[in-house]
Amino acid sequence: MARTTSRQPRKQRKARYNAPNHTRGRFLSAPLSPELRGKYNIRRARVVKGDTVKVLRGDYADDEGIVDSVDAKACKVIVHGVMVIKADGTEVPRPIDPSNVQITKLNLKDKLREERLGGGE
Repeated sequence: MARTTSRQPRKQRKARYNAPNHTRGRFLSAPLSPELRGKYNIRRARVVKGDTVKVLRGDYADDEGIVDSVDAKACKVIVHGVMVIKADGTEVPRPIDPSNVQITKLNLKDKLREERLGGGE
């Protein structure tokens, strides 16, 4: 988030909405499961496409699914299986805030990500 000295909610929101793209990745982090936390010695990681997450809050709490996409502009993640039914009967994906999910399995196909996480034991 942009460096602010204000504690006013309106200025905090403005800084978040107007944050540059290279700092928005910080908003896309989610807590790790206790098993992953013990393995990598970190509490949070950025959510990427292919991670398996568990929804912690809302109507879909305790549902688990694979991340289909990450919307960096809106700071939301799309989880496979989390759908909402529109008035005309069609199902559309329900965007979820990354703070409301827990990463249960990491997508480690990218070797750079594995190096950043510390590679485990």
